[in-house]
Amino acid sequence: MTSLRGGLGQLRVGTWRSSVRRMSTQTGQDLVVIGGGPGGYVAAIRAAQLGLKTTCVEKRGTLGGTCLNVGCIPSKALLHSSHLFEEANHTFKTHGINLTGVSIDLDQMMRKKAQSVTGLTRGVEGLFKMNGVSYAKGMGKILGPNKVEVTGPDGAKQVIDTKNVLIATGSEVTPLPTVPIDEQTIVSSTGALALSKVPKKMIVIGGGYIGLEMGSVWSRLGTEVT
Repeated sequence: MTSLRGGLGQLRVGTWRSSVRRMSTQTGQDLVVIGGGPGGYVAAIRAAQLGLKTTCVEKRGTLGGTCLNVGCIPSKALLHSSHLFEEANHTFKTHGINLTGVSIDLDQMMRKKAQSVTGLTRGVEGLFKMNGVSYAKGMGKILGPNKVEVTGPDGAKQVIDTKNVLIATGSEVTPLPTVPIDEQTIVSSTGALALSKVPKKMIVIGGGYIGLEMGSVWSRLGTEVT
């Protein structure tokens, strides 16, 4: 969490839960931030530092948005692990290190990735607590200029009265019109981070950094990538 602390400065927060089993109302908020990704959680923390009573609403159940949960962090974890495998197979011998029987334990590789993600998402929750940001787990819905409804994981609803609302909901994968994503054979970047076995062949559509990272990971692990 060094990079998060360094990037966000000194912070302070309290935890608020939306999982009561009845309609209730939280009053007196200065700001409700809908979305707990890099835009939302940083804004919520900064608002609290400036003295605003702030609640951040996030439906995923963990903070950090796409980047921490199913984006940059897990992809970098898999890039690192796959790089080590490739080094062991192809580069170590040039340094006089001879290995035999090098194999992939994909389940363990995925567990290692998950540990990296969990450590950072919990770190963001810690920053909320340090800075006094209330955290509402659930789907946010704007009812009016000064009201936000939060539907929790168990279906319970809360209505938060607030002076201001900040929308920081991020983005979602857009599939090709004739190619539905099933996260099994046709996968988004999220599915590509959680494959249960190393594919024999893979076609990556898109040459941006996400496509290059996913292509690199699975190519290093033995997939024929186009």
